[in-house]
Amino acid sequence: MAIKVTVRQKAITKGRMSLYLDFYPEIIDPQTGVKTRREFLKRYIIEKPKNTLEREQNKESLSFAEQIRASRENYFNKPEIYSEQEKEILKYKEIGERNFVEYFKSLVAKRKGSNYENWLSAYKHLRDFTGGILTFSNLNESFCDSFREYLLSAKRRGNSKLLLSQNSALSYYTKFRTALNQAFRDRFLKEDISKRLRPIKEKEAQRQFLELEELQLLLNTPCESEVIKRASLFSALTGLRYSDVEKLTWSNIHQSERGYSIEYVQKKTNDKEYLPISPSAYSFLGVPKQDNSKIFEGLKYSVTMNKIIRKWVNEANITKHITFHCFRHTFATIQISEGTELYTVSKLLGHKSLRNTQIYAKVVDEKKREATNKIKLDL
Repeated sequence: MAIKVTVRQKAITKGRMSLYLDFYPEIIDPQTGVKTRREFLKRYIIEKPKNTLEREQNKESLSFAEQIRASRENYFNKPEIYSEQEKEILKYKEIGERNFVEYFKSLVAKRKGSNYENWLSAYKHLRDFTGGILTFSNLNESFCDSFREYLLSAKRRGNSKLLLSQNSALSYYTKFRTALNQAFRDRFLKEDISKRLRPIKEKEAQRQFLELEELQLLLNTPCESEVIKRASLFSALTGLRYSDVEKLTWSNIHQSERGYSIEYVQKKTNDKEYLPISPSAYSFLGVPKQDNSKIFEGLKYSVTMNKIIRKWVNEANITKHITFHCFRHTFATIQISEGTELYTVSKLLGHKSLRNTQIYAKVVDEKKREATNKIKLDL
């Protein structure tokens, strides 16, 4: 029985109609192997176009849908007319018309925690730069270089007076390159252009941290969220990242004759780690519960969380700009200041390379220089 393919429309948001193909009878999806009646084309038309541009966009989208409809009908009813090479060319031609911005958005949805927030910001900058539309066929080195230059001069979202920091631009461009690499592995791109792109150089940032006396001030200062206070101070006493603190369960905590320790899989590196913790750090864990219970239940990364931290810090009369990640910096800096050797600090932080830990040694050296310059004589 011949397969009939029809272009249909489905109402979505903002007065738009999503275009999709309707197969009768149902087909086996070549990619998933699952029976289906529908294939959404990730294209839409405006139900009531208001101007010439919108009418032209509708015309182009409907023309594209008709081309795909005809090719699908031939593919399933007359497969003999296509050689394997022609099928491959046809596949990439169709993919080329798909929207990379929407593909990037689908990658964002797979991220969690602070990584999700970072990917989301990268997506929003890509959307702003492209107007939300960028076909795979238009992805080339020239476009990527233009996006790179845009990030290096873009304003911060929500603050039109300040530019993105160079390290933020680096982070967002890295996400963009990762998405290009993933598109290549998903066979949406014929070649991995991400490997040929010029990176954005990292700028050595000034890392904010707290002194031991300031940590004591925070301990003695009320915070509107008890779980944020406990988690922050625990991070300052262990060096754990937010992503590892948030997922800790009681099954990760162990006690022996030598004291308390944590065994966990570091989320960033996926490496299994063993970390001894002090009795002070253990005191912030609270009352033990079932093994699979989260220790810091209710802890959630958000803009609100860092606002609560800043308010808490201000009420302790500390003028530094502190976010959750600064507590990890605090742990590393205090350890080195108190004489712990760099290699040991590196292992406690779960760094793969000693180079990643050396930044804290530079911070401590600068502190020493500031201290020596405080003693002056009138010569």
